[in-house]
Amino acid sequence: MVALDTVDLRIDKGEMVSLVGPSGSGKSTLLNLIGGLDRPSSGDVEVDGARLAGISDDELTRIRRDKIGFIFQFFNLLPTLSCLENVSLPLHLRGWPAAKIADRAKELLTLVKLDKRMEHLPDELSGGERQRVAIARALSVYPPILLADEPTGNLDSSTGAEILDLLRDVHQSLNATVLIVTHDRGVAEACPRRIALKDGLVVKDERG
Repeated sequence: MVALDTVDLRIDKGEMVSLVGPSGSGKSTLLNLIGGLDRPSSGDVEVDGARLAGISDDELTRIRRDKIGFIFQFFNLLPTLSCLENVSLPLHLRGWPAAKIADRAKELLTLVKLDKRMEHLPDELSGGERQRVAIARALSVYPPILLADEPTGNLDSSTGAEILDLLRDVHQSLNATVLIVTHDRGVAEACPRRIALKDGLVVKDERG
């Protein structure tokens, strides 16, 4: 079984794109290939001038660390760490000074409107608040590319709309390239470009 078949796509810097299609169509596989979490069995993926198929694991790790922010449906926050500590973690892994880490994490939590919840644990937050923490963590190094896999899929419609508004704000304020996998028609149609997959093939690519 082929997850993706002869997919040929170019996504330009600063675009906000949705990936839609039924379960098993290849959406998450494509997102994982772009994010360097998987490698293609054939063909190539190029991210900001770097061809992912031919680079070492260390180089791939560096690209993911420096250029790509990931947002997942189930948040993936560490339950024993506060909001501030969850957002700070990627920066500790980069070896930043403690004072600089604290300033950046506070700045990001303020950006996602959680400046009053910095010391709370994930279990003390609503689903929407946890997703905001996850977005702040993904933005820790202000990556040029933001990949979101069903970021509203685990939320009610009202909270999902708030998260979508936040992603649009991030896209506009940071000029980040944003790619969103979604089953939500409203989320998909809010993106200026919409790509539809079916059976591993691109069946629609429209703008406007």
